[in-house]
Amino acid sequence: MPTEKTKKPSEEKTNLRIEVLEKVSALATAGLGLVAALAWNDAITATFKQLFPAPGDNLLALFGYALFITIIIVIVTFQLGRALNLAKKELSKGHHQRYK
Repeated sequence: MPTEKTKKPSEEKTNLRIEVLEKVSALATAGLGLVAALAWNDAITATFKQLFPAPGDNLLALFGYALFITIIIVIVTFQLGRALNLAKKELSKGHHQRYK
């Protein structure tokens, strides 16, 4: 397996292209995630405005919305972290079993 110093220029170009594609993909995914988040924000805000109709801005409804969103995000983030840790353990087990 070639080391970093012994790689051919064509291999370096290929690696650079792969890195660029990975970065562009990550940025596009993040951008689309932001668009989806903004759409959900609008939908949930409209729902709270219908549930708590009041003249002008209802401060209690806005804080309720912020609290609701925060709780949902904490739960989702926690579950994603647990799923990621489980996946890492499974992949690690499979990797060690293959090379024994």
